[in-house]
Amino acid sequence: MAELGLNEHHQNEVINYMRFARSKRGLRLKTVDSCFQDLKESRLVEDTFTIDEVSEVLNGLQAVVHSEVESELINTAYTNVLLLRQLFAQAEKWYLKLQTDISELENRELLEQVAEFEKAEITSSNKKPILDVTKPKLAPLNEGGTAELLNKEILRLQEENEKLKSRLKTIEIQATNALDEKSKLEKALQDLQLDQGNQKDFIKAQDLSNLENTVAALKSEFQKTLNDKTENQKSLEENLATAKHDLLRVQEQLHMAEK
Repeated sequence: MAELGLNEHHQNEVINYMRFARSKRGLRLKTVDSCFQDLKESRLVEDTFTIDEVSEVLNGLQAVVHSEVESELINTAYTNVLLLRQLFAQAEKWYLKLQTDISELENRELLEQVAEFEKAEITSSNKKPILDVTKPKLAPLNEGGTAELLNKEILRLQEENEKLKSRLKTIEIQATNALDEKSKLEKALQDLQLDQGNQKDFIKAQDLSNLENTVAALKSEFQKTLNDKTENQKSLEENLATAKHDLLRVQEQLHMAEK
């Protein structure tokens, strides 16, 4: 049998749909045939017709056939939409996003392949004994079992992802504030050293030693504060890196869960 590149289950689903479409197509063709038969029985009762009478008969037949064909095309389009809706609804249960390629619907090679598949399926079905087997309907996935566990895991990962994003933002703000404060302390120390240089020429020799001691103490205090801020900054940077790694790990888990 010709193949469509699908697994056995999906190929059987395609066969069921093709049988349904073939049945609907046969009913519509019978309806069109009946339109012509009704015309023969109701209008073609005379031996000769004028041009106007023939035109009237053909126009009436055209209107009836046009209505039947249009109704079948509309019904076929709506049926295809319902079929796609079932497939998309099942995919959304697993957080999947399906895509379609409309251009492939007019691929002559693929259309011929489907035609060959249908012919092979008809030939094969004619050789098999007819069994009265009720096909199961396409049921939506319930919220239990694997689907429920997967949904809960995805929700947990999403919540953890949001928490890590919030934590990361907080650490970034703290790191920025620490850098700003470090810059302010460095500037204050530079200003103090500059003031010391400017005032050395104006202070008395006996006060120079006391002032230098005071400046040294202040410089030591500033340096200690600066070192504390530096250590705090390093700690914040380490926390920031850890949070980013945790965020990447959770996002990878979320991506794998979605797959």
